[in-house]
Amino acid sequence: MPEYIWIDTPPTLDDFIQHLHTQKVVAVDTESDSLYSYFEKVCLVQFTTASGDYILDPLAVDMSALAPFFASEDIEKVFHAAEYDVLSLKRDYGFQFNKLFDTMIAAKISGWPKFGLGDILEARFHVKNNKRFQQYNWGQRPLAPKALQYARLDTHYLLRLRTIQLQELKGKKRLQEAQAAFKRVARQISPPRVFDPDGFWRIKGAKSLSPQQQATLQALFILRDNCARKLDRPPFKVINNHIMVQLAQAQPKTPAALKSFKGIGNFFVNRCGTKTLNIFNTARPSPSRYTKKHSNHKISEAAICRYEYLRQWRNTLAQNRGVEPDVILSNDVLLRIAKANPATKSQLKKQNILGQWQFNTYAKILVEALGKTVNNE
Repeated sequence: MPEYIWIDTPPTLDDFIQHLHTQKVVAVDTESDSLYSYFEKVCLVQFTTASGDYILDPLAVDMSALAPFFASEDIEKVFHAAEYDVLSLKRDYGFQFNKLFDTMIAAKISGWPKFGLGDILEARFHVKNNKRFQQYNWGQRPLAPKALQYARLDTHYLLRLRTIQLQELKGKKRLQEAQAAFKRVARQISPPRVFDPDGFWRIKGAKSLSPQQQATLQALFILRDNCARKLDRPPFKVINNHIMVQLAQAQPKTPAALKSFKGIGNFFVNRCGTKTLNIFNTARPSPSRYTKKHSNHKISEAAICRYEYLRQWRNTLAQNRGVEPDVILSNDVLLRIAKANPATKSQLKKQNILGQWQFNTYAKILVEALGKTVNNE
């Protein structure tokens, strides 16, 4: 395998961008530091063109000059599992995306039994990547040569893979469906980085706690976020959710009790111990207002019945086609439709839940299916 070109200076970036705009198809991937920092960032961008492999260091150069490339309607950008990369690049640089090809989506729509990149590379190109770099710290510099070779493989075979999949999608008459899915990925909106103090409700076990314990858990949840920001660490590396629930239940009152608590390390005790004990030693009001807010998200029994009916229809169709269920419609989309309960195609269209291809293909049968549910409202 020939060597890659490393891009970490303005002149090499300028030359590379000129090269990109001479291409019709370019493979792209990113690496981020989500396991090592509070504010996750893109730390590496890999490219493969017809002439070779390139690795760009976004920590060393101004990425803004790449905006026209990603927005271009003339250059196809090939990703594998594009959703995360697209959202990361939108979040960090505000890029807009057009003309994507996602090899994972293509594999799913084609009915491939395995669609992870590692499985595909091994099955199609007899290449095995080193999984130990999946949790590598891409924010450190310098990067290990073996890590860069690992990152490089993420794009090296994508152009050839795209050629294989393009022919298969055309042969199965599923290219239009795939292109509609690619457009949905490109249109995703990157959510703002806003901490939600009520996010503790999503922690497993939170709803089964007593009101007082729930108030304690929320206080721990907020404290953890503050500590993680100051330390620039992911919150789960300060203290994980399971231990927070256990602390909310046990509520140790002394430094010795906190230190002896299983799963609590010296790092947490030294950095956050005093504030943690203050939570346990301070009377906290019952979080009834949070409970009320949380209950607003409950779904009616009739909507649940409609959702299950639609899900069974979707699963049967997926099985008949030999694809994963989410290739047809995701659970989230089915739930939104079940809650909206449109009685006509026009009403469904106004909900703006389905893309154009999905609407053209499934709207009629979805409305008919909703009309058959016995628990309709």
